[in-house]
Amino acid sequence: METTIRSTYDLRDLMDEHLTGGAKNLVTRETGRVIREAIEARLEREPEGTVVALDFSHVGIIDFSCADEVVGKLVARLQGQEYGAKYVVLNGLTPTHEENIAVALERKKLAALVSRPDGSWHLLGTLNPYLNEALQFVMAHREVTARDLADDTAVEISLASTKLLNLFKARLVQRSSERLPDGGRQFIYRSLLVDKEETLQRA
Repeated sequence: METTIRSTYDLRDLMDEHLTGGAKNLVTRETGRVIREAIEARLEREPEGTVVALDFSHVGIIDFSCADEVVGKLVARLQGQEYGAKYVVLNGLTPTHEENIAVALERKKLAALVSRPDGSWHLLGTLNPYLNEALQFVMAHREVTARDLADDTAVEISLASTKLLNLFKARLVQRSSERLPDGGRQFIYRSLLVDKEETLQRA
């Protein structure tokens, strides 16, 4: 299994760096724009394939307008390939954080992965139901091919390939390719979550 490049962006560090007055909360759209642009500046410098964890552990509250500006727009631009093949997961969220971020994502018909300290995960936002099973499969097996999914779910490999491609386009799974013995190539789809052997780097 390939090693994934990872970085963690502590939102409170970005707030201390870019906001005045020792702000503890993420409120107002203008505040969100400042923080999103700070995230984007770092993200653009990351190597292709990097998974960035946005850590909200030290954020007091985040209102809807700020959630939309930071998370909603960031995920939309990730899907629009404005930053290349890079990925974002969310961690350190409180139930209040999740509520406003979920609404922001749902209104844009987007989704983002939330990781928990125990290694489990859940989804915020909206994902087409036909992709849920495929996402669950990737997350459970960590690394899969379309053939793996097709065999497990008894569907045509073309349908399995389409599902995995759509998850990749949504930036909910990583994708790489490998050469086959016959000279062809196949895509490998991987979970965004941290494996035990990986080292999580602080940004």
